[in-house]
Amino acid sequence: MLAAFRDPGCKKSEEEIGRALTGTWREEHLFVLKQSLELYDFYTEQVEACDEEIDRMYATIRPDWETGELPPIPKKKQNTHSKNAPESAQEIRKHLKRMNGVDLSLVDGFGVSLAQTVTMEIGSDVADKFPTEKNFCSWLGLAPKHEISGGKVLKNKTLKTKNRAGQTFRMAAQSVKKSDTVFGVMYKRFRARQGPAQATVSTAHVIARVVYRMLKYKVEFETISVSEYEKKYEEQQVKYFKKKAAKLGYQLVLV
Repeated sequence: MLAAFRDPGCKKSEEEIGRALTGTWREEHLFVLKQSLELYDFYTEQVEACDEEIDRMYATIRPDWETGELPPIPKKKQNTHSKNAPESAQEIRKHLKRMNGVDLSLVDGFGVSLAQTVTMEIGSDVADKFPTEKNFCSWLGLAPKHEISGGKVLKNKTLKTKNRAGQTFRMAAQSVKKSDTVFGVMYKRFRARQGPAQATVSTAHVIARVVYRMLKYKVEFETISVSEYEKKYEEQQVKYFKKKAAKLGYQLVLV
């Protein structure tokens, strides 16, 4: 029975854990286990109380947008941990949609938790605070900071910041790096050119621009298939190299 509660990410199978739990239990071990269970129950109650308070505070916020029916979460975003998600997650998702006018939790790499953090940090009136995507990404610490002297770029690094919203987008980038999504393909392409650390920042930058447009223009997140993205990327590359060849007096012919 206890083995059925194993974490979905655990490498050991339910049968192996079940065999490990079979044995002679000493009295002192059972005492420690009893105390641990009581602590777990206590903290679970505290978390539930926090969820109730958060829900109460959300209810006091003036409704800016009609929630309507929330679209179902795509299967690719329904990971193995979804069954352990708090019951209040769906309610929080509704409140966030009502505040923002769009459902940020549907963005690849995002979930209710990250969507909530971004909303709390930047609000829904992003266009009033940041006129352009560049301003927004710079504030997040996801844009390059050029140090120029004598017309030459001496350094080209992102601004160091402890911005919580910026960290949230980095977490989103980390979560998509192995996924079969457009952001996942972008991460792999960035990593091949820039290395893993900078690839995370570059992918986070792309996700941040998408979220900015969603909040500014109130459009829901729509993605394309990886094959469609690859086709568009190839067309862009062909166009770029044709233009570059023309400047050098050559003509690029596809074979």
